[in-house]
Amino acid sequence: MAKAIASMTGFARAEGEYVGTTWSWELKSVNGKNLDARCRLPNGFESLDARVRSELSKSFKRGNFHVNLVIDNKQKSVKLQVNEDILQQVIPLATRIGNDLDAVAPSIDGILNLRGVLELVEEEESPEDTENRLTLIVQSLGDAITQMIQMRLEEGGRLAEIAQSQLTDIEDLHKKASELAATQPAALHERFKKQMDELLKDGSPVSDDRLAQEVAILVTKSDIREELDRLSAHVAAARDLLAQGGPCGRRLDFLCQEFNREANTLCSKSSDVAMTRIGIDLKATIEQLREQIQNVE
Repeated sequence: MAKAIASMTGFARAEGEYVGTTWSWELKSVNGKNLDARCRLPNGFESLDARVRSELSKSFKRGNFHVNLVIDNKQKSVKLQVNEDILQQVIPLATRIGNDLDAVAPSIDGILNLRGVLELVEEEESPEDTENRLTLIVQSLGDAITQMIQMRLEEGGRLAEIAQSQLTDIEDLHKKASELAATQPAALHERFKKQMDELLKDGSPVSDDRLAQEVAILVTKSDIREELDRLSAHVAAARDLLAQGGPCGRRLDFLCQEFNREANTLCSKSSDVAMTRIGIDLKATIEQLREQIQNVE
């Protein structure tokens, strides 16, 4: 069964919440020669870096990924507690000062109002909650990756349609070049004969045999049938790769290089303006195809 074409461009976001902690994952990807990931993780979550890279490698073959995790713990519950160390220093000190000054013993309210005796502290999270939260965070990463896969496939479908259309344009130009190439021997014969007649109008005319030999040499030098045959084979190979789907961007990019090589040779062998124009149109269409292919995974 054929696989879908995937783009290397995409964006995904997934959020979660557990006992007062909220988080969000953001994934961005652009085209790249290989699979590469840059992760921004909060303090205390650095261990997730290896997990992120592992999960990405299971789903993607190419692309530069930027992964960002934001954790918000502001809603954690807090409790009021007595700082025992400070309290054990305050009570004897207050008693001694009271005795020295013959003053009223400090009240409980007075002692508790002293700075540092009472303090607000975050409630410690249980190991079970810590484990559950981490599990849910990893699950959210999976949700973000699923979104990214879907977006890259949708974009890949559009890229495949554009590529197929551009391959059709290349085929149309190939057909025009083939039709024009079929008329070139006769055109070369007529052009060369006319040139020779101009050069030798005051002398002996060129014999038909010599004229045929010279024209044969020109036709051989300007023969583009091999280039056209290879161009047709490259189009067929590209269509096969698009039909098979999957990670085929590298092979398609290589075919674009081959397309361009044939177009360059066609232009260099061209013996008239019309063929040169076809070659230039071919090169422009091939470059447009290459721009799309470079985004294919």
